[in-house]
Amino acid sequence: MVTIPARFNGPDHSGNGGYVCGLIGEQVPTDGPVTSMLRLPPPLDVPLAWERSGQEVRLETHGGALIGTASPGAFEREPLPFPDADLVAAGLASYPGFHDHPFDRCFTCGTAREEGDGLRLFTGPVGADRTAGPWHAHAALASGGAIPDPVTWAALDCPGGWAADFTAQTMVLGRMTAQLMEPVAAGDDLHASGRLDDRQGRKFMTSTALHRPDGTLVGRSEQVWIEVDPALFA
Repeated sequence: MVTIPARFNGPDHSGNGGYVCGLIGEQVPTDGPVTSMLRLPPPLDVPLAWERSGQEVRLETHGGALIGTASPGAFEREPLPFPDADLVAAGLASYPGFHDHPFDRCFTCGTAREEGDGLRLFTGPVGADRTAGPWHAHAALASGGAIPDPVTWAALDCPGGWAADFTAQTMVLGRMTAQLMEPVAAGDDLHASGRLDDRQGRKFMTSTALHRPDGTLVGRSEQVWIEVDPALFA
């Protein structure tokens, strides 16, 4: 049994996509990439159940509704290049969410969250279809000095959504393939980036990455975002 605390929201009343994908994904016994898929808006503060079939892990409500799955995955694209300090500073300065944000209490990128409560990871445009911004891994997010993997998955989440531009359409995360190459520790400062790779109708394909200031790749993801009716979150 597992519960998604209300703190880890994306939209106000459902779980942060990256966090929940990471929560399911860390149940998959592999050192390689993991693909998580969300089927329903993840409910908050209610007991949920794990189901396993072979290498697939399923997160379900106690009524049997499927919230999401995870299994070993594979990347389709090369990792994003390292964004230097100038790009990260430019991305922070240009963050659209300071002025127009569909989910301003989002655990990852919400401007209404305080330091140590949310990630306050603000990535703005730094060229065609790319975003960048800084992430300080606040000690309040750590457990035993380490940032839990689902929190790092959350940090890999929204830079992709902003690359597809949350202000142009309301989107939710549908699929995320991610891999963490190194653990993140309390107090680490990282460079986050995202890129819009393709669009097919209501689907937006994006890539994200986290690098250390020296260019070391800490984690990466590939995502599918799905445009939805904003009235669903009114």
